[in-house]
This record gives sequence, structure tokens and C-alpha cells, in this order.
Amino acid sequence: MSVRGTFSTSSLNCCGFRPGGRLGRHRHRGSVSGYVLEGSWRYLDYDWVGRAGDFVRESPGRTHTLYSENGMKTFFWLNGPLEFLDEEDRVIEVVDVFWFINHYESHCRQHGLKVNERLYL
Repeated sequence: MSVRGTFSTSSLNCCGFRPGGRLGRHRHRGSVSGYVLEGSWRYLDYDWVGRAGDFVRESPGRTHTLYSENGMKTFFWLNGPLEFLDEEDRVIEVVDVFWFINHYESHCRQHGLKVNERLYL
């Protein structure tokens, strides 16, 4: 589901990782909220571990690498884009709600699936 406002964009997504899954080093331009549905995950940069039933709140500007040792499923609400970073913290890709929409619609086209318009508000 996507929500688009006048000054910012938000996206809601359910993110699942298999054991050993990792999301590259990134920074959020806006706040992030999450609810861990299954499994556990952590940031390689911090000691905290999110487990099933935990609510997560992140402030804008935090940089981290998400990792799940045993697999996980988490519902995230992202306000604004993510900036993926290289080893020197230079931005190498920006992912926002429009990137997610394009990614989803491209996947549907490639696999002969109908786009579910109900996902968009």
C-alpha cells in the first residue's frame, strides 16, 4: 500500500528475510515504524534485537545494515526514501514509494500477473 502526500511519500510493506538475509547499509530520510511479525532481526551497527511482537521506531538520519540470522517477517511504515550507501557512506541508490510501485508493476508484467490496483490509495 502506498500513501502519497503533498510534501512527502510513505510506503507500507511487509519485508521477509530468509535465514542469513541482509539489507545493505542504508539511511532513512524520514521516520520508520515497524512491527516484527515473525522471527528476529537486528542492525549490525547496534546491539538491539527485534523479536516477534516488538514495535520498532527509527528516527530520520540513522544509518545501519539490517540482518536476520534465523529469518524474519516485519511490517514497516517508511516515511520518505531510503538512501543505500557504499563503504564511504556515499549514496549509491535512492529507493522511495515510486521505486516500490515500479518494482511491483515490473514484476507483474514480467510474470504475466495482473496489477492489484487496490494496493494504491
